[in-house]
Amino acid sequence: MPAVAPETLAQTLVDHAPTVRAAWLDAAADELRGRTTRGELEREQTDIYDALVDGLRAGGTEVSAEAFDQLRGILADVSAARARLGFTPRETAVGMFALKEGLYALAGSPDAMAGLVPLLRLVDDLGLFTFETFASAREAIISEQAEQLLELSTPVVKLWEGIVAVPLVGTLDSARTQVVMEKLLNTLVETGSTQAIIDITGVPAVDTQVAQHLLKTVVAARLMGAECTISGIRPQIAQTIVALGIEFGDIRTRATLADALVDALREGRRSPAGVTA
Repeated sequence: MPAVAPETLAQTLVDHAPTVRAAWLDAAADELRGRTTRGELEREQTDIYDALVDGLRAGGTEVSAEAFDQLRGILADVSAARARLGFTPRETAVGMFALKEGLYALAGSPDAMAGLVPLLRLVDDLGLFTFETFASAREAIISEQAEQLLELSTPVVKLWEGIVAVPLVGTLDSARTQVVMEKLLNTLVETGSTQAIIDITGVPAVDTQVAQHLLKTVVAARLMGAECTISGIRPQIAQTIVALGIEFGDIRTRATLADALVDALREGRRSPAGVTA
């Protein structure tokens, strides 16, 4: 059987638009019940349907064809919006795959069905494109949220005039250390502080890698003219540091944040630019 021309497929969609779109809307609305309104779904399908017809009229036969640029853009926007709203991959892809229900409504005979095969294959490809763009959008959102959580998990607080603290909680890895360093250095510049306390009371364990991260942060702060104190050295952590042979050199360490703050206040009194408690 000769291939059906895209223009013929476009005309089929135009001639049977009421039937196809009604069945498509019913199938999608039934699957997405409660997730979106029927009116919103109908407006979304109108844009997709019109772009599909235009692409076929322009000679498009593959999803990647230039004729379907507008359609791909619409599907990408829909996928991204649903990813932000928390839709599942199935709920997103079914919006496109449900168009097949509308096409099945036209298959009154074997010949009619054969003529619709190219359209059915195209809908399958469009459904897969929708799924792939949804996955990419969701990965981008997850990555953005992870960065936001990382920012929130590494606060730099001003304890006193000229004194800032970084209370760390959880595992300290390379990515988080970079954030800690950047936030600490920026805060030192913004506040003009000369004393910084890095509190590791909430860090479950200190190994060689964590120690190296801490040392790099202290060195970076010193280059900015600030002195650092590492507090929260619990007995278990102290024993681990000794067992690993980790050297903190001349870096000041204290058992608690309170002890570190007392030392920082004393240093501030000694400094000509320091504060007087």
